[in-house]
Amino acid sequence: MLNVIVSYIARYIELNKEEIEVIKDLIRIEVFKKGTLLLKKGEVAESYYFNVKGCIRLYYMVNGEEKTTFFYTENQFVSSIKSFTRQVPSNHFFECEEDCILGVLSYEAEKKLLRKFPKFEQLYKVILEEQLSHYQEVLSSFITTKPEERYKSFLKSHPALVQRIPQYKLASYLGIAPESLSRIKRRIAEQNSSKDV
Repeated sequence: MLNVIVSYIARYIELNKEEIEVIKDLIRIEVFKKGTLLLKKGEVAESYYFNVKGCIRLYYMVNGEEKTTFFYTENQFVSSIKSFTRQVPSNHFFECEEDCILGVLSYEAEKKLLRKFPKFEQLYKVILEEQLSHYQEVLSSFITTKPEERYKSFLKSHPALVQRIPQYKLASYLGIAPESLSRIKRRIAEQNSSKDV
């Protein structure tokens, strides 16, 4: 499992044998059951995760209602960036939507890694750029597109994920009620069936 993480990191920064051994020494592999909260609002993020297998949901509580803003799947780093880097309380939750296999890097281990190999800052830069780019796309889609377009876009970019998450959580991510998502799916199915005639 650690080799998966090493291979992913090696796509962005060149690694020598010593660096690979240190990574394997500092990152531990853990299994988390579906429903596990990796982080709760008010807690300080003590770990940085790499998703080897599974799906993790990022959500906020707004007036007693869960508002989903992101789904992390395989080969993605998972972190409450502000909480982890500044060691301040998180304002959101991370929940395992499936049984997950994760690489876990503690805050202390991360500091040790960066002190020993400053070039790992490059990796963080890439991760931050990717996450920022995605957040910008999501934000612009909410401003410029209708719910049906957002759903079609999600289907196109994450076809397998639609089968892995409950409809009401997908609806939350799309910013609509579950009933609205059902209507959208029904309308799309009807359009597709009429094309086949």
